[in-house]
Amino acid sequence: MAVNGTTIESMSASGAPAAPAFVSWVEEIPPARRRHLRIWLWIGAALTALTLVVGGITRLTESGLSIVDWAPIVGSVPPLNDADWQEAFARYQQYPEYVKLRPEMTLSEFKYIYFWEYLHRMIGRVIGVVFAVPFIWFWVRGYLTRPLVKRLLVLFALGGLQGLMGWYMVSSGLVDDPEVSHYRLAAHLMLAITIFSCCVWFANDLLARPRAPLKTESRRYLVRELTIFGVLIFTQIFWGALVAGLNAGFILNTFPLMNGSLLPPNGWSKEPLLINFVENLATVQWVHRVLGTVLLIGAIAFLVRVRRDPDLARFRIWATLFVGLICLQYVVGVTTLLTHVKTAIGVTHQGIALMIVGVLLFIAHQVRHSDPVEAIKSA
Repeated sequence: MAVNGTTIESMSASGAPAAPAFVSWVEEIPPARRRHLRIWLWIGAALTALTLVVGGITRLTESGLSIVDWAPIVGSVPPLNDADWQEAFARYQQYPEYVKLRPEMTLSEFKYIYFWEYLHRMIGRVIGVVFAVPFIWFWVRGYLTRPLVKRLLVLFALGGLQGLMGWYMVSSGLVDDPEVSHYRLAAHLMLAITIFSCCVWFANDLLARPRAPLKTESRRYLVRELTIFGVLIFTQIFWGALVAGLNAGFILNTFPLMNGSLLPPNGWSKEPLLINFVENLATVQWVHRVLGTVLLIGAIAFLVRVRRDPDLARFRIWATLFVGLICLQYVVGVTTLLTHVKTAIGVTHQGIALMIVGVLLFIAHQVRHSDPVEAIKSA
């Protein structure tokens, strides 16, 4: 038996030590409690996904600079009457976005952009409450083991950092240039994706599924491919954030060529050369296109291999779903470009990215909880 992931040797009938049996820390938590904890983490993942979608709408409707204060507590109360709205609007009118870009904005138009930014911030606050209050309750009731507490503290740290990053991002657009830093926007998005991923992974940890045998060669293949996909997908999401932050999706709205060219027009005009990959609108969009195409081709090859390998039979459904989502994402991404980034299509594009991350994590978790055949034979 094991305590906190260690092993305790039992005695065989002959009196010699038997092979150690591994019992993970998860199995120390009763099944009913594990179920409650999983539901809690899944709610956290769902709320994080919701705030990502609303954040996408906030960006696409250019609503992110409508609330010019960072007041985590007091800011929870929206304007309740006409005087409050006039005061909020007057504060907004003091900043560059109104002065330089929207001097003709009406109060009703301001209310529209205020709604999306307020909703985005409120969901973030709700996430904080949803994590904190049950955590205290679970702690008092003795649900939490030390390994689980360590995982949850990671989530709390990421959540706190995300709140700070959100304001750090907004503050970059309240100075002379009424545009948020696309680097800070990308960091804000990647933190949200990381929080979502941790919730999904930790919820899967609490399933306490039995370890299944898997040939070493097949397991190594899956580990290698899933690692590559993970790096590519997170890199692609990062570049997608740069595209959004620079409004690079509103130019070169042709496909597959970029206004008749395979390479981005004027894509290497900035100095030093490498800065074009993160600051030149055409080049940033081109990188996003290329990474998407590489992912599509790699995913199809992955599915072919999984379906041909009898040792990977149990992964076929998940691999098919994974590749299907990547194909759908590619089509939606192209449609987003061709329609000049319609809000509904752009948000759908972002939502599918979350689904792809979730499915990738499911497959990776199953592989992690498999044992190489050689290890089973030698035990």
